[in-house]
Amino acid sequence: MATVTLKGNAIETSGELPKVGTKAPDFTLTTIELGSKSLQDFEGSKVILNIFPSVDTGTCAQSVRAFNKEASALENTKVLCISRDLPFAQARFCGAEGLDNVITLSDFKAGSFGKAYGLDFTTGPLEKLLSRSVIVLDEKGNVIYTEQVAETVDEPNYKAALEALQNG
Repeated sequence: MATVTLKGNAIETSGELPKVGTKAPDFTLTTIELGSKSLQDFEGSKVILNIFPSVDTGTCAQSVRAFNKEASALENTKVLCISRDLPFAQARFCGAEGLDNVITLSDFKAGSFGKAYGLDFTTGPLEKLLSRSVIVLDEKGNVIYTEQVAETVDEPNYKAALEALQNG
């Protein structure tokens, strides 16, 4: 279990992020078209997992915008924006913002992504949502970078994630 904060108050998650150098756990998430995508669908591409509590908060929305602008310009790279938001909310947000360089995926059905990656909040007002994190994978699905944001209202370290992607 990891402990992060929300506006200075400690909240806990269900586990720890996958370790750098390990194979990322597989997942099945729901697309905005209500289909399914798994990690295997992205094999052969570098992948940024941009994980957050809800696209309807300012910091989460900004992370989607930032990765849409920055990482999507990189060759052979997919940016997956993952939350427990309903796919309808994800589609509405990206449509309204004109964001088409990221792939939004929802863990609302089974919550298995949050469990597999140790990211479910288990205490506090965001209980059952996902902890703000960034995980970068190489073309083979190996973890090359992780960050679990210590203060949930803060943005992730975009620069470090992008550097890991370019150097990995």
